[in-house]
Amino acid sequence: MELEVLQAYALSVYQSFSELKLSYRISIILLIPFVYNLLWQLYCSVRRDRVPLVFHWIPWFGSAVNFGMRPYEFFEECREKYGDVFAFVLLGKVMTVYLGPKGHEFVFNAKLSDVSAEEAYKHLTTPVFGKGVIYDCPNSKLMEQKKFAKFALTTDSFRTYVPKIREEMISYIKSHFKTNENDSGKVNVLVSQPEITILTASRSLMGDEMRKRFDTSFAKLYTDLDKGFTPINFVFPHLPLPQYWRRDAAQQKISNTYLSLISHRRNTGDIVPSRDLIDSLMSNSTYKDGVKMTDQEIANLLIGILMGGQHTSAATSSWFLLHLGDKTHLQEDLYKELTELLASTKGDIYDLTYDDLQKLTLHNNVIKETLRMHMPLHSIFRKVMNPLKVPDSNYVVPKGHHVLVSPGYSMTSERFFPQADKFDPYRWEKMAEAANDATNQSNLDKTVDYGFGAISKGVSSPYLPFGGGRHRCIGEQFAYVQLTTILATFVYNFRWKLADKMPLVDYASMVTLPIEEDSNIIWEKRDTCVI
Repeated sequence: MELEVLQAYALSVYQSFSELKLSYRISIILLIPFVYNLLWQLYCSVRRDRVPLVFHWIPWFGSAVNFGMRPYEFFEECREKYGDVFAFVLLGKVMTVYLGPKGHEFVFNAKLSDVSAEEAYKHLTTPVFGKGVIYDCPNSKLMEQKKFAKFALTTDSFRTYVPKIREEMISYIKSHFKTNENDSGKVNVLVSQPEITILTASRSLMGDEMRKRFDTSFAKLYTDLDKGFTPINFVFPHLPLPQYWRRDAAQQKISNTYLSLISHRRNTGDIVPSRDLIDSLMSNSTYKDGVKMTDQEIANLLIGILMGGQHTSAATSSWFLLHLGDKTHLQEDLYKELTELLASTKGDIYDLTYDDLQKLTLHNNVIKETLRMHMPLHSIFRKVMNPLKVPDSNYVVPKGHHVLVSPGYSMTSERFFPQADKFDPYRWEKMAEAANDATNQSNLDKTVDYGFGAISKGVSSPYLPFGGGRHRCIGEQFAYVQLTTILATFVYNFRWKLADKMPLVDYASMVTLPIEEDSNIIWEKRDTCVI
């Protein structure tokens, strides 16, 4: 009987609606989402078990514009109003933010059963990396994939990488800066650094044979892959748009390039586990359950490994060249440090070794400071798999929502770093505790092994440029080897200055890049230039 009454009432409402003028009907249809949005926000505001929700007028879009264009300013404005814990709507998804070191602990050390990076990212990353790797597999397999990759990230490997990185960089500069013809010139670092990064990484990690199959066009292909990591891809991973077609074409071409070499080595039996990362994976990629990675999965993992470092190192080296172009006196400090070290060994830039890199304190601090000001990924997400209680509160994050943490916010906040907007590598001589490799002194003896080797469990530092927990980047040491070699080679051979003003940050993608049109430097040869 009740069902019949409801049906009759619904029919009556529909008839009344259909009798309205067309303009009224359209207005009501358009108004309903806004009314629902306001009522839903009102409901959330009276629930004491929900974190404060940032008010928004536009349904579904929520705070996407403010977050996408100015994330750190948006976070700070919300913090001042709501505190360190708040939520906002991002393209239909509810994101619960916890700012600061306590937030790092809350998200990075959350139980695997409670939060999932795979569920947060797999629809975004699978079209870029390919199937069966990174987030397109259970977390246990990802941990084993990290372990497979670490065969090529040893100290002995790093010692062989330094001369290869230097050689690739010098060859690139001779060709593209035309140093045989010019003593000075102008270059856009957003063009040069992605190309230098991809060539140096492919030569060192992938080996000489794969490097011969690469050229600077592969930097453009990786840029096309990078553009698969934008907010719109986060919600709509497959759309009939040119940027999606370029992403898919780039993935296919790079994957086929790896597969061609893998197939050649399989067919000829030319596999030397210690030769390069490709052979290492071909020899050491059997999971604990006895299942071997397929060659296609190895190719896909190689894309993920190279890309994981390519876009972050390219962004970091671009930024430190720009900052040093803005503060040219720091170049002279770096030059003094470098030449004094080389003089002590009676060598030049061609004699710089891996062990020497560890002695270049200011060089390493320039990289550290660049990462502080420009963490490549401004926000890190996890999907909530079970209701998640926020510590020391009554708040519960519901299943299906997302949690968001932003080490980049902490690293650029005055609360944790005095004069946070000032590029000052010397601050690290005064802040040893913050530089303690993403951990506090009290946590130095606390480690955990997620399957790819012991790492620090402590994530309560405000300085976490390589993330934390089970998803912490395994390429941190390689990044420093690559970036320090690139920086030292620049410093030894050139002086440079900004061609224009110091560029602002472009947050259009999820990688924090400088605005391209303002990213030019003017270089000139030093007396010691060997290029």
